[in-house]
Amino acid sequence: MKFVILALFVAGAYGCGLPTYPPIVTRVVGGEDVREHSWPWQVSLQYQSGSNFYHTCGGTLIADQWVLTAAHCISSSRTYRVYLGKHNLKSNNEAGSIAISPAKIIVHENWDSYRIRNDIALIKLSTPVRVSDAIMPACLPNSGEILPNKAPCYVTGWGRLWTGGPLADALQQALLPVVDHATCTRSDWWGTLVTDSMVCAGGDGQLASCNGDSGGPLNCQNPDGSWDVHGVVSFGSSMGCNYPKKPSVFTRVSAYIPWINKMALNPSSFVDRVT
Repeated sequence: MKFVILALFVAGAYGCGLPTYPPIVTRVVGGEDVREHSWPWQVSLQYQSGSNFYHTCGGTLIADQWVLTAAHCISSSRTYRVYLGKHNLKSNNEAGSIAISPAKIIVHENWDSYRIRNDIALIKLSTPVRVSDAIMPACLPNSGEILPNKAPCYVTGWGRLWTGGPLADALQQALLPVVDHATCTRSDWWGTLVTDSMVCAGGDGQLASCNGDSGGPLNCQNPDGSWDVHGVVSFGSSMGCNYPKKPSVFTRVSAYIPWINKMALNPSSFVDRVT
Protein backbone atom coordinates (compact mmCIF):
# COMPACT_ATOMS: atom_id res chain seq x y z
CA MET A 1 0.00 0.00 0.00
CA LYS A 2 1.16 3.49 -0.76
CA PHE A 3 2.05 5.46 2.36
CA VAL A 4 -0.11 8.54 2.83
CA ILE A 5 -0.92 8.79 6.55
CA LEU A 6 -4.36 7.54 5.60
CA ALA A 7 -5.59 7.45 9.18
CA LEU A 8 -5.52 11.24 9.24
CA PHE A 9 -7.50 11.84 6.07
CA VAL A 10 -11.01 13.16 6.09
CA ALA A 11 -13.42 10.33 5.38
CA GLY A 12 -15.59 10.71 2.33
CA ALA A 13 -15.54 10.47 -1.43
CA TYR A 14 -12.10 12.03 -1.78
CA GLY A 15 -8.84 10.14 -1.78
CA CYS A 16 -5.39 11.48 -2.45
CA GLY A 17 -3.73 12.61 -5.65
CA LEU A 18 -6.84 12.49 -7.84
CA PRO A 19 -8.17 16.02 -8.48
CA THR A 20 -11.80 16.52 -9.36
CA TYR A 21 -10.51 18.79 -12.13
CA PRO A 22 -7.45 16.98 -13.55
CA PRO A 23 -4.56 19.19 -14.62
CA ILE A 24 -4.22 19.92 -18.31
CA VAL A 25 -0.63 18.81 -18.76
CA THR A 26 1.35 19.49 -21.89
CA ARG A 27 4.89 18.78 -23.02
CA VAL A 28 5.51 22.35 -24.08
CA VAL A 29 8.57 24.18 -22.81
CA GLY A 30 7.63 27.10 -20.58
CA GLY A 31 5.44 27.68 -17.57
CA GLU A 32 1.71 28.17 -17.94
CA ASP A 33 -1.34 29.03 -15.86
CA VAL A 34 -2.88 25.91 -14.38
CA ARG A 35 -6.46 24.78 -14.68
CA GLU A 36 -8.19 26.10 -11.56
CA HIS A 37 -8.12 23.62 -8.64
CA SER A 38 -6.22 21.05 -10.71
CA TRP A 39 -3.46 20.84 -8.07
CA PRO A 40 -5.68 20.96 -4.96
CA TRP A 41 -2.85 20.00 -2.58
CA GLN A 42 -0.82 23.10 -3.46
CA VAL A 43 -0.71 25.67 -0.66
CA SER A 44 0.72 29.15 -0.30
CA LEU A 45 2.81 29.68 2.83
CA GLN A 46 2.50 33.34 3.76
CA TYR A 47 4.22 35.53 6.37
CA GLN A 48 2.80 38.52 8.19
CA SER A 49 4.18 42.03 7.77
CA GLY A 50 2.14 44.71 9.49
CA SER A 51 -1.51 43.90 8.94
CA ASN A 52 -0.93 42.03 5.67
CA PHE A 53 0.29 38.58 4.66
CA TYR A 54 2.65 37.91 1.75
CA HIS A 55 3.48 34.75 -0.19
CA THR A 56 6.93 33.38 0.59
CA CYS A 57 6.88 29.66 -0.26
CA GLY A 58 4.78 26.82 -1.53
CA GLY A 59 3.78 23.66 0.28
CA THR A 60 1.82 20.45 -0.10
CA LEU A 61 -1.21 19.29 1.85
CA ILE A 62 -0.51 15.64 2.72
CA ALA A 63 -3.33 15.06 5.24
CA ASP A 64 -6.27 17.01 6.59
CA GLN A 65 -4.09 18.76 9.19
CA TRP A 66 -0.56 18.45 7.77
CA VAL A 67 1.42 20.42 5.21
CA LEU A 68 4.86 19.54 3.82
CA THR A 69 7.29 22.33 2.93
CA ALA A 70 11.01 23.17 2.94
CA ALA A 71 13.00 23.86 6.11
CA HIS A 72 14.58 26.94 4.55
CA CYS A 73 11.12 28.50 4.25
CA ILE A 74 10.76 28.69 8.04
CA SER A 75 12.04 31.48 10.27
CA SER A 76 11.44 31.76 14.01
CA SER A 77 11.01 35.53 13.66
CA ARG A 78 7.97 35.32 11.40
CA THR A 79 4.27 34.70 11.87
CA TYR A 80 2.78 32.45 9.19
CA ARG A 81 -0.50 31.35 7.75
CA VAL A 82 -1.25 28.60 5.23
CA TYR A 83 -3.60 29.45 2.38
CA LEU A 84 -5.33 26.44 0.83
CA GLY A 85 -7.53 26.21 -2.25
CA LYS A 86 -5.92 29.27 -3.84
CA HIS A 87 -5.55 29.89 -7.57
CA ASN A 88 -4.87 33.61 -7.92
CA LEU A 89 -3.01 35.22 -5.03
CA LYS A 90 -4.42 38.65 -5.91
CA SER A 91 -8.01 37.49 -5.52
CA ASN A 92 -9.59 37.84 -2.08
CA ASN A 93 -12.87 36.10 -2.82
CA GLU A 94 -12.01 32.71 -4.29
CA ALA A 95 -14.64 30.09 -3.56
CA GLY A 96 -13.33 27.18 -1.52
CA SER A 97 -10.13 28.87 -0.34
CA ILE A 98 -9.23 29.22 3.34
CA ALA A 99 -6.35 30.58 5.42
CA ILE A 100 -5.33 28.63 8.54
CA SER A 101 -2.65 29.45 11.08
CA PRO A 102 -0.10 26.79 12.09
CA ALA A 103 -0.51 24.99 15.40
CA LYS A 104 3.04 23.68 15.19
CA ILE A 105 5.99 23.80 12.82
CA ILE A 106 8.48 20.94 12.78
CA VAL A 107 11.75 21.55 10.98
CA HIS A 108 13.91 18.47 10.41
CA GLU A 109 16.22 18.10 13.39
CA ASN A 110 19.24 17.71 11.09
CA TRP A 111 18.48 20.66 8.82
CA ASP A 112 21.82 22.10 7.69
CA SER A 113 21.37 25.48 6.03
CA TYR A 114 25.06 25.77 5.13
CA ARG A 115 25.28 22.53 3.13
CA ILE A 116 21.54 22.43 2.30
CA ARG A 117 20.87 19.05 3.88
CA ASN A 118 17.50 17.72 5.15
CA ASP A 119 15.60 20.69 3.70
CA ILE A 120 12.18 19.55 4.84
CA ALA A 121 9.58 20.67 7.38
CA LEU A 122 6.05 19.83 8.48
CA ILE A 123 3.32 22.26 9.46
CA LYS A 124 0.45 21.11 11.62
CA LEU A 125 -2.60 23.24 10.92
CA SER A 126 -4.52 24.66 13.88
CA THR A 127 -7.71 23.08 12.54
CA PRO A 128 -8.26 20.20 10.09
CA VAL A 129 -9.41 21.16 6.63
CA ARG A 130 -12.52 19.80 5.02
CA VAL A 131 -11.53 18.04 1.83
CA SER A 132 -13.31 19.40 -1.24
CA ASP A 133 -12.89 19.89 -4.98
CA ALA A 134 -10.54 22.79 -4.21
CA ILE A 135 -8.63 21.24 -1.30
CA MET A 136 -7.43 17.65 -1.10
CA PRO A 137 -4.22 15.90 -0.06
CA ALA A 138 -1.49 14.66 -2.34
CA CYS A 139 -0.30 11.08 -2.38
CA LEU A 140 3.25 10.38 -1.29
CA PRO A 141 5.55 7.81 -2.92
CA ASN A 142 6.65 4.56 -1.39
CA SER A 143 9.62 4.81 0.93
CA GLY A 144 12.87 4.69 -1.04
CA GLU A 145 11.22 4.97 -4.47
CA ILE A 146 13.52 6.38 -7.15
CA LEU A 147 12.18 7.97 -10.33
CA PRO A 148 13.71 6.97 -13.68
CA ASN A 149 15.72 9.41 -15.75
CA LYS A 150 13.54 11.79 -17.79
CA ALA A 151 10.35 10.88 -15.89
CA PRO A 152 7.89 13.68 -16.79
CA CYS A 153 7.09 15.57 -13.60
CA TYR A 154 5.57 18.99 -13.02
CA VAL A 155 6.59 21.72 -10.63
CA THR A 156 3.82 24.04 -9.46
CA GLY A 157 3.93 27.34 -7.64
CA TRP A 158 3.61 31.10 -7.63
CA GLY A 159 7.35 31.72 -7.99
CA ARG A 160 8.98 34.38 -10.15
CA LEU A 161 8.07 34.11 -13.81
CA TRP A 162 11.72 34.59 -14.78
CA THR A 163 15.00 35.41 -13.07
CA GLY A 164 14.44 38.69 -11.22
CA GLY A 165 10.88 38.92 -12.53
CA PRO A 166 7.61 39.32 -10.64
CA LEU A 167 5.86 36.61 -8.66
CA ALA A 168 3.03 34.97 -10.55
CA ASP A 169 -0.53 35.93 -9.65
CA ALA A 170 -2.10 32.70 -10.94
CA LEU A 171 -0.67 29.31 -9.98
CA GLN A 172 1.81 28.08 -12.59
CA GLN A 173 2.86 24.61 -13.74
CA ALA A 174 5.92 23.58 -15.71
CA LEU A 175 7.17 20.29 -17.09
CA LEU A 176 10.50 19.34 -15.49
CA PRO A 177 11.84 15.93 -16.57
CA VAL A 178 13.79 14.12 -13.87
CA VAL A 179 17.58 14.07 -14.13
CA ASP A 180 19.07 10.89 -12.70
CA HIS A 181 21.50 11.03 -9.78
CA ALA A 182 24.48 9.95 -11.86
CA THR A 183 24.01 12.86 -14.25
CA CYS A 184 23.09 15.49 -11.66
CA THR A 185 26.21 14.77 -9.59
CA ARG A 186 28.64 15.17 -12.49
CA SER A 187 31.28 17.81 -11.86
CA ASP A 188 29.87 20.14 -14.53
CA TRP A 189 26.35 19.76 -13.13
CA TRP A 190 25.78 20.00 -9.36
CA GLY A 191 28.61 17.72 -8.28
CA THR A 192 28.79 16.70 -4.63
CA LEU A 193 26.28 19.34 -3.51
CA VAL A 194 23.52 16.93 -4.51
CA THR A 195 23.04 13.90 -2.26
CA ASP A 196 21.03 10.73 -2.71
CA SER A 197 18.31 12.30 -0.53
CA MET A 198 17.61 14.79 -3.31
CA VAL A 199 16.08 14.59 -6.77
CA CYS A 200 16.96 16.84 -9.72
CA ALA A 201 14.60 17.92 -12.49
CA GLY A 202 15.01 20.23 -15.47
CA GLY A 203 18.45 21.60 -16.30
CA ASP A 204 17.95 22.15 -20.02
CA GLY A 205 18.46 25.91 -19.65
CA GLN A 206 14.86 26.65 -20.60
CA LEU A 207 12.76 26.07 -17.50
CA ALA A 208 13.18 25.58 -13.77
CA SER A 209 11.61 26.44 -10.46
CA CYS A 210 12.36 29.97 -9.29
CA ASN A 211 12.26 32.15 -6.18
CA GLY A 212 8.88 31.78 -4.51
CA ASP A 213 8.42 28.16 -5.63
CA SER A 214 10.48 26.92 -2.67
CA GLY A 215 8.75 24.35 -0.50
CA GLY A 216 6.29 23.45 -3.26
CA PRO A 217 5.74 20.06 -4.86
CA LEU A 218 7.29 18.11 -7.71
CA ASN A 219 4.25 16.22 -9.01
CA CYS A 220 4.69 12.94 -10.87
CA GLN A 221 1.84 10.88 -12.32
CA ASN A 222 1.27 7.18 -11.70
CA PRO A 223 -0.02 4.75 -14.35
CA ASP A 224 -3.46 4.82 -12.69
CA GLY A 225 -3.66 8.59 -13.20
CA SER A 226 -3.05 9.60 -9.58
CA TRP A 227 -0.28 12.01 -8.65
CA ASP A 228 2.51 11.50 -6.13
CA VAL A 229 4.56 14.36 -4.74
CA HIS A 230 8.16 13.18 -5.12
CA GLY A 231 9.96 16.40 -4.28
CA VAL A 232 9.98 19.57 -2.21
CA VAL A 233 11.54 22.54 -4.03
CA SER A 234 14.88 23.16 -2.29
CA PHE A 235 17.42 25.14 -4.35
CA GLY A 236 18.57 26.19 -7.80
CA SER A 237 21.42 28.06 -9.42
CA SER A 238 22.50 31.46 -8.07
CA MET A 239 23.26 32.36 -11.69
CA GLY A 240 19.59 32.29 -12.67
CA CYS A 241 16.47 30.17 -12.60
CA ASN A 242 17.05 28.57 -16.01
CA TYR A 243 20.77 27.91 -16.09
CA PRO A 244 21.97 24.95 -18.22
CA LYS A 245 23.18 21.88 -16.32
CA LYS A 246 21.87 23.36 -13.07
CA PRO A 247 18.47 21.71 -12.72
CA SER A 248 16.11 22.49 -9.89
CA VAL A 249 16.96 20.41 -6.83
CA PHE A 250 14.25 18.97 -4.64
CA THR A 251 14.29 17.22 -1.29
CA ARG A 252 13.42 13.63 -2.24
CA VAL A 253 10.21 12.86 -0.36
CA SER A 254 10.64 9.08 -0.60
CA ALA A 255 13.84 9.39 1.47
CA TYR A 256 11.88 10.98 4.33
CA ILE A 257 8.79 8.78 4.55
CA PRO A 258 9.92 7.27 7.90
CA TRP A 259 10.53 10.78 9.29
CA ILE A 260 7.15 12.06 8.08
CA ASN A 261 5.49 8.98 9.52
CA LYS A 262 7.18 9.45 12.90
CA MET A 263 6.50 13.18 13.15
CA ALA A 264 2.88 13.00 12.01
CA LEU A 265 1.82 9.89 13.88
CA ASN A 266 3.77 10.07 17.14
CA PRO A 267 2.47 12.97 19.26
CA SER A 268 5.34 12.65 21.74
CA SER A 269 7.78 13.55 18.98
CA PHE A 270 6.24 16.96 18.35
CA VAL A 271 8.73 19.68 19.18
CA ASP A 272 8.95 23.23 17.97
CA ARG A 273 12.08 23.30 15.85
CA VAL A 274 12.44 26.47 13.85
CA THR A 275 15.50 28.14 12.45
